[in-house]
Amino acid sequence: MASTTTTIVSVRFYHVLKIDGYTRTLNANTDRPSFDSRPFAAGGRTWHISYRPMGSPHHPENTDFISFYLVLDDMVDEAVNAQATFSLLDQEEKPVHRYSWTTRMNDFSASRDRAFGYERFIGREALEHSGYLKDDCFAVGVNIHLVKEAPSRVPVPDPDTHQNFGDLLSSGEGADVEFRVGGETFSAHRLVLAARSPVFRAELYGPMREGTTRDAIRIEDMEEQVFGALLIFIYTDRLPEMQQEDESAMSQHLLVAADRYDLQRLKLICEDTLCNHVDPDSVPTLLALAEKHHCPRLKEACSSGETQDFNF
Repeated sequence: MASTTTTIVSVRFYHVLKIDGYTRTLNANTDRPSFDSRPFAAGGRTWHISYRPMGSPHHPENTDFISFYLVLDDMVDEAVNAQATFSLLDQEEKPVHRYSWTTRMNDFSASRDRAFGYERFIGREALEHSGYLKDDCFAVGVNIHLVKEAPSRVPVPDPDTHQNFGDLLSSGEGADVEFRVGGETFSAHRLVLAARSPVFRAELYGPMREGTTRDAIRIEDMEEQVFGALLIFIYTDRLPEMQQEDESAMSQHLLVAADRYDLQRLKLICEDTLCNHVDPDSVPTLLALAEKHHCPRLKEACSSGETQDFNF
């Protein structure tokens, strides 16, 4: 099943706004003057700072205060989340902590507030009596923290190697070795078997060179169904579906086959499955199996089962 990954990107930008001619901004021919900074880019968006020397017209009670707002100029449909820290700067352009305020995170999308800031950033009287207003000029630093989703990654399907190799097994295309198990013949690929099992590698490419014969290689002491399941696991790293009532018996046979061909992962899977099938009737068989094929977890489960009370 295809899946996508969403990455949250957090970036910060810094912008300095200088008000040169503070007195003139107070004497503008309007009751509540407003001035916009030059547009600037941050996070792939265009913004500007709104400076209101007598507060916002929406809040007449704030006429004695200076307001600053961060404004998004672009029209966007997706969420654009940002917060801003407005700081009065001293003569060395360092933030004055007493007059430094951080907004909450705001969604600047088209359906939300596209301007966000502080109505009461600093009282005009406080600014005029401070040392931060010099030669009718003062500066404010704006630190913007922008949080957004990164573009979606290209959808990548789940791994399908097991399916490809399973198709190769079922089709028999390119098969170069045959096995005779009971009354059934199985076709396979020597390279696949050798890559997965050191025992098959020795048999097919070692001194024995069984794989060079054109005759089917005879497998003794194994049922057709078990060898078929063994091949499926070798090619797909998965076991075929089986009925619950057959799970214990098949796992026992496959554990023996896995030990024979040194397929350690399959052996552990079977051991784990059999640990869930320990009961008073199965303990003798499973304990003998665990002893013979060196399965410590199964042996421990059987030893516990011998002294455990089972209620069914």
